[in-house]
Amino acid sequence: MKIAGSRIMITGASGGLGSAIATDLAGRGAELVLTARRASVLEDLVARTGGEVVVADLADRSDLVRLCNMLDDIDVLVANAGVGGDSALAESTPDEIDFAIDVNLRAPVILATEFAQRRSSAGRGGQVVMVGSLSGLVATPNTRMYNATKFGLRGFTLSLRQDAAEVGIGVTHLAPGFINTAGMFADNGAELPGFVRTKAPEDVAAGVRKAIESNPAEVFVAPAELRASATLGAIAPGLSEAIQRRMGAAEIARQR
Repeated sequence: MKIAGSRIMITGASGGLGSAIATDLAGRGAELVLTARRASVLEDLVARTGGEVVVADLADRSDLVRLCNMLDDIDVLVANAGVGGDSALAESTPDEIDFAIDVNLRAPVILATEFAQRRSSAGRGGQVVMVGSLSGLVATPNTRMYNATKFGLRGFTLSLRQDAAEVGIGVTHLAPGFINTAGMFADNGAELPGFVRTKAPEDVAAGVRKAIESNPAEVFVAPAELRASATLGAIAPGLSEAIQRRMGAAEIARQR
């Protein structure tokens, strides 16, 4: 799908990844609809991209309905919003669990479903980009809800892709690893071991661009060794757990 001239909705536009994605797409001629919980944090981004701001909290069901009602004239949906920061097991509450599910899973599932239904009913194609994580392939300690929602998002996305293809709508799952200046680890000031390589927000933006233009099933934004370790975690979780324990993964995850 062509980016130039397309109207693209980006959720989670106020974060570092959302900003990089929006800047890249605007520079390629896209018309943007930028969503976030607070308009004030988007002022600089709007000045750079000319995007339209829609204030919406994805955990608020009335706000989510309002976003769904805007999808009729959207050509591309980039579901980028997400939250992490699991509490310690002893401190986890139902409210925290609900919030993670609402933002990371329920909201993108509903938006993508509505998008596909509306575009299909109108006889129009489109593209959905679901921004997940390598945490949707491999489990890590102290990230229960983040893993749960990202595993669920990946499964939904790859299934939706097969259904939506029948009505001419592309769907791609994008899975970043550690990003050096944005995302949950960077935002929390987490320190990774020196041997762990990272990618930049601009690499995520390039991945989104590839998804829109080429419609691959998945785009991974991570060094080769991190992708390999995620694959190992998917097929041999017990071995992956043992390796993570020796590498101190629990302590790293606590910094999220």
